[in-house]
Amino acid sequence: MKNNRFIVIVGCGRLGSHLASHLSRAGNSVVVIDRDEPTFNDLSPDFSGFRIHGDATQMAVLKEAKINKADVLIATTHEDNVNLMVAQVARGIFSVPHVLARVFDPRREEVYAQLGIDTICPTSVAAEMFLRAVANGAAEREGAPS
Repeated sequence: MKNNRFIVIVGCGRLGSHLASHLSRAGNSVVVIDRDEPTFNDLSPDFSGFRIHGDATQMAVLKEAKINKADVLIATTHEDNVNLMVAQVARGIFSVPHVLARVFDPRREEVYAQLGIDTICPTSVAAEMFLRAVANGAAEREGAPS
């Protein structure tokens, strides 16, 4: 990802704060939105972006974040419905060019894809990694001398 992008991150939990800190450190302009103000304490000390305490499902909060200028929106809350709603608004109303959302329920990935929203599903990613590890472990045992 090139530097100097304007990125809005919704959710400042472990994932959102990690992304915000990393992207800010890389030279991007970052705005983080969260309705739980203490989560902003998870941002790194060198985070140089903006913090907005509010509910990202509210248009006024998104406008305060200047979402209409965003190159990227990343929805990282723990609620699939919130992530989907914010991602849809970013894509459909504010025409944000690149919209990404975390989705926990793998069955919802297809819905997001149909709406032009890129997803990361921790459940699917973890399952793939576990299945690969099991397959690799079985292959190693089968190839090992008895």
